[in-house]
Amino acid sequence: MIDYTPLYQTLNGTPLEHWLDDLPLALQQRLEQARRHGDLPRWQACLEQLPDCRPGLIDLHAGVRIGQPDELDSQQQQQLLAALQGLHPWRKGPFELFGVHIDTEWRSDWKWQRVAPHLDLAGKRILDVGCGNGYHMWRMWQDGAQLVIGVDPNLLFLTQFEAIRRYLPEAPVWQLPFTLEDLPEPSAGFDCVFSMGVLYHRRAPLDHLLQLKACLRPGGQLVLETLVIEGDEQQCLIPEDRYAQMRNVWFLPSVAMLERFLRRCGYADVRCVDLNRTSVQEQRSTEWMRFQSLPEFLDADNPALTCEGYPAPLRATLLATRP
Repeated sequence: MIDYTPLYQTLNGTPLEHWLDDLPLALQQRLEQARRHGDLPRWQACLEQLPDCRPGLIDLHAGVRIGQPDELDSQQQQQLLAALQGLHPWRKGPFELFGVHIDTEWRSDWKWQRVAPHLDLAGKRILDVGCGNGYHMWRMWQDGAQLVIGVDPNLLFLTQFEAIRRYLPEAPVWQLPFTLEDLPEPSAGFDCVFSMGVLYHRRAPLDHLLQLKACLRPGGQLVLETLVIEGDEQQCLIPEDRYAQMRNVWFLPSVAMLERFLRRCGYADVRCVDLNRTSVQEQRSTEWMRFQSLPEFLDADNPALTCEGYPAPLRATLLATRP
Protein backbone atom coordinates (compact mmCIF):
# COMPACT_ATOMS: atom_id res chain seq x y z
CA MET A 1 0.00 0.00 0.00
CA ILE A 2 1.00 3.64 -0.25
CA ASP A 3 3.76 4.94 2.02
CA TYR A 4 2.31 8.16 3.40
CA THR A 5 5.50 9.28 5.16
CA PRO A 6 6.27 12.00 2.56
CA LEU A 7 2.73 13.36 3.01
CA TYR A 8 3.22 13.61 6.76
CA GLN A 9 6.44 15.52 6.18
CA THR A 10 4.65 17.86 3.75
CA LEU A 11 1.97 18.67 6.33
CA ASN A 12 4.52 20.02 8.81
CA GLY A 13 4.29 23.78 9.06
CA THR A 14 0.94 24.00 7.25
CA PRO A 15 -2.58 24.67 8.60
CA LEU A 16 -3.05 20.88 8.35
CA GLU A 17 -0.17 20.06 10.68
CA HIS A 18 -2.61 18.98 13.40
CA TRP A 19 -3.66 16.10 11.15
CA LEU A 20 -0.44 14.42 12.21
CA ASP A 21 -2.02 13.80 15.62
CA ASP A 22 -4.76 11.59 14.15
CA LEU A 23 -4.15 10.77 10.49
CA PRO A 24 -1.41 8.09 10.80
CA LEU A 25 -3.45 5.99 13.22
CA ALA A 26 -6.66 6.49 11.23
CA LEU A 27 -4.91 5.36 8.05
CA GLN A 28 -3.37 2.37 9.80
CA GLN A 29 -6.79 1.28 11.08
CA ARG A 30 -8.43 1.82 7.69
CA LEU A 31 -5.77 -0.16 5.85
CA GLU A 32 -6.03 -2.98 8.38
CA GLN A 33 -9.77 -3.10 7.70
CA ALA A 34 -9.05 -3.05 3.97
CA ARG A 35 -7.04 -6.25 4.21
CA ARG A 36 -10.30 -8.09 4.91
CA HIS A 37 -11.70 -7.03 1.52
CA GLY A 38 -12.03 -10.18 -0.57
CA ASP A 39 -10.73 -8.62 -3.81
CA LEU A 40 -7.80 -6.74 -2.31
CA PRO A 41 -5.22 -9.56 -2.65
CA ARG A 42 -6.02 -9.85 -6.36
CA TRP A 43 -5.76 -6.10 -6.86
CA GLN A 44 -2.48 -5.97 -4.94
CA ALA A 45 -1.16 -8.78 -7.14
CA CYS A 46 -1.94 -6.61 -10.16
CA LEU A 47 0.13 -3.78 -8.65
CA GLU A 48 3.04 -6.15 -8.06
CA GLN A 49 2.83 -7.23 -11.70
CA LEU A 50 3.40 -3.69 -12.98
CA PRO A 51 6.84 -3.43 -14.60
CA ASP A 52 9.47 -1.31 -12.89
CA CYS A 53 10.36 1.53 -15.22
CA ARG A 54 11.07 5.21 -14.78
CA PRO A 55 9.11 6.90 -17.57
CA GLY A 56 10.97 9.20 -19.90
CA LEU A 57 7.76 11.02 -20.82
CA ILE A 58 5.24 12.61 -18.47
CA ASP A 59 2.58 14.64 -20.26
CA LEU A 60 -0.36 15.84 -18.19
CA HIS A 61 -1.37 18.83 -20.27
CA ALA A 62 -4.07 17.27 -22.43
CA GLY A 63 -4.61 14.13 -20.36
CA VAL A 64 -2.60 11.71 -18.27
CA ARG A 65 0.09 10.24 -20.51
CA ILE A 66 3.03 8.49 -18.89
CA GLY A 67 5.90 6.74 -20.68
CA GLN A 68 6.27 5.55 -24.26
CA PRO A 69 5.86 2.07 -25.77
CA ASP A 70 9.55 1.63 -26.62
CA GLU A 71 10.51 2.03 -22.95
CA LEU A 72 9.21 -1.50 -22.24
CA ASP A 73 10.06 -4.80 -23.92
CA SER A 74 7.31 -7.10 -25.21
CA GLN A 75 7.10 -9.14 -22.00
CA GLN A 76 6.82 -6.00 -19.89
CA GLN A 77 4.11 -4.66 -22.21
CA GLN A 78 2.11 -7.86 -21.70
CA GLN A 79 2.60 -7.64 -17.93
CA LEU A 80 1.47 -4.01 -17.92
CA LEU A 81 -1.64 -4.71 -19.98
CA ALA A 82 -2.65 -7.72 -17.86
CA ALA A 83 -2.08 -5.84 -14.60
CA LEU A 84 -4.13 -2.82 -15.66
CA GLN A 85 -6.94 -4.94 -17.06
CA GLY A 86 -7.00 -6.83 -13.75
CA LEU A 87 -8.14 -3.57 -12.12
CA HIS A 88 -11.37 -3.47 -14.18
CA PRO A 89 -13.66 -1.50 -14.15
CA TRP A 90 -11.94 1.80 -14.87
CA ARG A 91 -14.54 4.56 -14.45
CA LYS A 92 -12.62 7.86 -14.71
CA GLY A 93 -9.88 8.75 -17.17
CA PRO A 94 -8.59 8.18 -19.80
CA PHE A 95 -5.00 7.25 -19.03
CA GLU A 96 -2.14 6.20 -21.27
CA LEU A 97 0.74 4.22 -19.75
CA PHE A 98 3.65 3.25 -22.00
CA GLY A 99 1.32 3.12 -25.00
CA VAL A 100 -1.50 1.23 -23.24
CA HIS A 101 -4.61 3.37 -23.66
CA ILE A 102 -7.11 2.95 -20.81
CA ASP A 103 -10.37 4.01 -22.43
CA THR A 104 -12.41 4.60 -19.30
CA GLU A 105 -16.20 4.78 -18.94
CA TRP A 106 -16.08 8.56 -18.50
CA ARG A 107 -14.23 11.04 -20.69
CA SER A 108 -13.17 12.92 -17.58
CA ASP A 109 -10.82 14.98 -19.72
CA TRP A 110 -13.85 16.58 -21.34
CA LYS A 111 -15.15 17.67 -17.95
CA TRP A 112 -11.74 19.09 -17.07
CA GLN A 113 -11.61 21.05 -20.33
CA ARG A 114 -14.90 22.69 -19.38
CA VAL A 115 -13.91 23.48 -15.78
CA ALA A 116 -10.18 24.30 -15.91
CA PRO A 117 -10.44 27.65 -17.77
CA HIS A 118 -12.33 29.07 -14.78
CA LEU A 119 -9.72 28.07 -12.19
CA ASP A 120 -6.40 29.35 -10.86
CA LEU A 121 -4.75 26.52 -8.96
CA ALA A 122 -1.17 27.78 -8.88
CA GLY A 123 0.42 27.22 -5.48
CA LYS A 124 -2.85 25.99 -3.93
CA ARG A 125 -3.53 23.27 -1.37
CA ILE A 126 -6.44 21.31 -2.80
CA LEU A 127 -8.89 18.78 -1.39
CA ASP A 128 -10.77 16.60 -3.89
CA VAL A 129 -13.80 15.00 -2.22
CA GLY A 130 -15.00 11.81 -3.92
CA CYS A 131 -11.90 11.77 -6.11
CA GLY A 132 -12.52 8.33 -7.65
CA ASN A 133 -9.27 6.94 -9.02
CA GLY A 134 -7.64 10.36 -8.92
CA TYR A 135 -7.76 11.36 -12.59
CA HIS A 136 -8.61 14.99 -11.93
CA MET A 137 -5.98 15.26 -9.19
CA TRP A 138 -3.21 14.70 -11.74
CA ARG A 139 -4.69 17.47 -13.88
CA MET A 140 -4.86 19.78 -10.82
CA TRP A 141 -1.18 19.17 -10.12
CA GLN A 142 -0.28 19.86 -13.74
CA ASP A 143 -2.18 23.15 -13.47
CA GLY A 144 0.11 24.29 -10.67
CA ALA A 145 -1.31 22.96 -7.40
CA GLN A 146 1.21 22.77 -4.56
CA LEU A 147 -0.50 19.83 -2.82
CA VAL A 148 -3.49 17.71 -3.84
CA ILE A 149 -5.23 15.39 -1.38
CA GLY A 150 -8.17 13.28 -2.51
CA VAL A 151 -10.58 11.26 -0.40
CA ASP A 152 -12.59 8.27 -1.58
CA PRO A 153 -13.38 5.11 0.41
CA ASN A 154 -13.47 2.82 -2.64
CA LEU A 155 -10.47 0.46 -2.45
CA LEU A 156 -10.47 -0.38 -6.15
CA PHE A 157 -10.21 3.31 -6.95
CA LEU A 158 -7.34 3.61 -4.47
CA THR A 159 -5.57 0.68 -6.15
CA GLN A 160 -5.99 2.29 -9.58
CA PHE A 161 -4.56 5.50 -8.15
CA GLU A 162 -1.60 3.50 -6.80
CA ALA A 163 -1.02 2.04 -10.27
CA ILE A 164 -0.64 5.53 -11.74
CA ARG A 165 1.34 6.87 -8.79
CA ARG A 166 3.82 4.01 -9.21
CA TYR A 167 5.20 6.01 -12.14
CA LEU A 168 4.85 9.46 -10.52
CA PRO A 169 6.19 8.74 -7.02
CA GLU A 170 7.48 12.23 -6.27
CA ALA A 171 4.26 14.06 -7.14
CA PRO A 172 2.57 15.90 -4.22
CA VAL A 173 -0.66 14.04 -4.99
CA TRP A 174 -2.21 11.74 -2.40
CA GLN A 175 -5.35 9.68 -2.03
CA LEU A 176 -6.81 8.76 1.35
CA PRO A 177 -9.31 5.85 1.64
CA PHE A 178 -11.82 7.90 3.62
CA THR A 179 -15.09 9.70 3.24
CA LEU A 180 -15.14 13.41 3.98
CA GLU A 181 -16.73 12.62 7.33
CA ASP A 182 -13.84 10.27 8.24
CA LEU A 183 -11.19 12.96 7.86
CA PRO A 184 -9.64 14.70 10.85
CA GLU A 185 -11.03 18.20 11.40
CA PRO A 186 -9.81 20.15 8.33
CA SER A 187 -9.72 23.50 10.20
CA ALA A 188 -9.96 25.65 7.09
CA GLY A 189 -6.74 24.14 5.77
CA PHE A 190 -7.39 24.20 2.02
CA ASP A 191 -7.27 26.93 -0.61
CA CYS A 192 -9.61 25.07 -2.94
CA VAL A 193 -12.05 22.19 -2.44
CA PHE A 194 -13.57 20.14 -5.25
CA SER A 195 -16.78 18.15 -4.93
CA MET A 196 -17.62 16.68 -8.32
CA GLY A 197 -20.35 14.08 -8.66
CA VAL A 198 -20.98 13.80 -4.91
CA LEU A 199 -23.78 16.14 -3.82
CA TYR A 200 -26.64 14.14 -5.33
CA HIS A 201 -25.49 11.09 -3.33
CA ARG A 202 -25.95 12.99 -0.06
CA ARG A 203 -29.24 12.73 1.82
CA ALA A 204 -28.55 16.09 3.47
CA PRO A 205 -27.12 18.33 0.71
CA LEU A 206 -26.80 21.45 2.87
CA ASP A 207 -24.81 19.53 5.46
CA HIS A 208 -22.41 18.49 2.70
CA LEU A 209 -22.00 22.09 1.55
CA LEU A 210 -21.29 23.20 5.12
CA GLN A 211 -18.73 20.42 5.56
CA LEU A 212 -16.98 21.54 2.38
CA LYS A 213 -17.01 25.13 3.59
CA ALA A 214 -15.32 24.09 6.85
CA CYS A 215 -12.42 22.74 4.79
CA LEU A 216 -11.78 26.10 3.12
CA ARG A 217 -9.68 28.97 4.40
CA PRO A 218 -11.32 32.42 4.25
CA GLY A 219 -11.18 33.45 0.61
CA GLY A 220 -10.87 29.83 -0.52
CA GLN A 221 -12.87 28.53 -3.45
CA LEU A 222 -15.36 25.68 -3.79
CA VAL A 223 -15.70 23.89 -7.14
CA LEU A 224 -19.03 22.06 -7.09
CA GLU A 225 -20.20 19.82 -9.92
CA THR A 226 -23.48 17.94 -9.60
CA LEU A 227 -26.62 16.74 -11.35
CA VAL A 228 -29.30 19.40 -11.75
CA ILE A 229 -32.61 19.90 -13.49
CA GLU A 230 -33.99 22.81 -15.44
CA GLY A 231 -36.23 25.22 -13.57
CA ASP A 232 -36.43 28.18 -11.20
CA GLU A 233 -35.25 28.40 -7.61
CA GLN A 234 -38.30 26.48 -6.40
CA GLN A 235 -37.65 23.40 -8.56
CA CYS A 236 -35.98 20.15 -7.56
CA LEU A 237 -36.31 16.45 -8.34
CA ILE A 238 -36.39 13.76 -5.66
CA PRO A 239 -36.41 10.39 -7.46
CA GLU A 240 -38.93 7.85 -6.21
CA ASP A 241 -36.32 5.08 -6.36
CA ARG A 242 -33.56 4.93 -8.95
CA TYR A 243 -32.30 7.70 -11.20
CA ALA A 244 -30.53 6.51 -14.38
CA GLN A 245 -30.32 3.15 -12.61
CA MET A 246 -28.45 4.67 -9.65
CA ARG A 247 -30.04 3.80 -6.31
CA ASN A 248 -28.39 6.45 -4.16
CA VAL A 249 -29.52 9.65 -5.90
CA TRP A 250 -31.47 11.78 -3.46
CA PHE A 251 -31.78 15.34 -4.63
CA LEU A 252 -31.43 17.10 -8.00
CA PRO A 253 -32.03 20.85 -7.62
CA SER A 254 -32.26 23.47 -10.31
CA VAL A 255 -29.21 25.67 -10.74
CA ALA A 256 -31.10 28.56 -9.18
CA MET A 257 -32.02 26.49 -6.13
CA LEU A 258 -28.45 25.26 -5.81
CA GLU A 259 -27.17 28.82 -5.92
CA ARG A 260 -29.59 29.66 -3.12
CA PHE A 261 -28.34 26.65 -1.12
CA LEU A 262 -24.78 27.93 -1.41
CA ARG A 263 -25.68 31.45 -0.36
CA ARG A 264 -27.75 30.11 2.55
CA CYS A 265 -24.69 28.13 3.67
CA GLY A 266 -22.67 31.34 3.77
CA TYR A 267 -20.84 31.21 0.45
CA ALA A 268 -20.24 34.34 -1.62
CA ASP A 269 -19.50 35.03 -5.29
CA VAL A 270 -21.72 32.11 -6.31
CA ARG A 271 -21.87 31.53 -10.04
CA CYS A 272 -22.53 28.73 -12.50
CA VAL A 273 -19.67 28.40 -15.00
CA ASP A 274 -20.79 25.34 -16.95
CA LEU A 275 -24.03 23.54 -17.76
CA ASN A 276 -23.70 20.38 -19.81
CA ARG A 277 -26.06 17.61 -20.89
CA THR A 278 -24.14 14.35 -20.51
CA SER A 279 -23.81 12.60 -23.85
CA VAL A 280 -23.43 8.91 -24.63
CA GLN A 281 -20.02 9.78 -26.03
CA GLU A 282 -18.89 11.15 -22.67
CA GLN A 283 -20.17 8.22 -20.58
CA ARG A 284 -20.35 4.75 -22.12
CA SER A 285 -19.20 1.15 -21.83
CA THR A 286 -15.72 0.31 -23.13
CA GLU A 287 -13.24 -2.54 -23.10
CA TRP A 288 -12.05 -1.13 -19.76
CA MET A 289 -15.56 -0.79 -18.25
CA ARG A 290 -17.69 -3.61 -19.61
CA PHE A 291 -20.83 -3.08 -17.51
CA GLN A 292 -23.89 -1.10 -18.58
CA SER A 293 -23.49 2.66 -18.84
CA LEU A 294 -25.41 5.77 -19.88
CA PRO A 295 -26.77 4.44 -23.24
CA GLU A 296 -28.57 1.68 -21.34
CA PHE A 297 -29.78 4.09 -18.64
CA LEU A 298 -31.72 6.31 -21.06
CA ASP A 299 -35.17 5.72 -22.53
CA ALA A 300 -34.65 3.75 -25.73
CA ASP A 301 -37.36 5.75 -27.53
CA ASN A 302 -36.61 9.16 -26.03
CA PRO A 303 -33.00 9.80 -24.95
CA ALA A 304 -34.10 13.10 -23.36
CA LEU A 305 -35.40 10.91 -20.52
CA THR A 306 -33.85 8.32 -18.27
CA CYS A 307 -35.21 4.78 -18.38
CA GLU A 308 -37.28 5.73 -15.30
CA GLY A 309 -38.85 8.68 -17.13
CA TYR A 310 -36.90 11.49 -15.45
CA PRO A 311 -35.00 14.22 -17.34
CA ALA A 312 -31.72 12.86 -18.71
CA PRO A 313 -28.53 13.78 -16.80
CA LEU A 314 -27.71 17.49 -16.82
CA ARG A 315 -24.60 18.57 -14.93
CA ALA A 316 -23.72 22.01 -13.62
CA THR A 317 -20.44 23.31 -12.28
CA LEU A 318 -20.63 26.17 -9.79
CA LEU A 319 -17.91 28.20 -8.13
CA ALA A 320 -18.30 29.83 -4.75
CA THR A 321 -16.06 31.51 -2.18
CA ARG A 322 -15.84 31.25 1.58
CA PRO A 323 -15.87 34.87 2.80
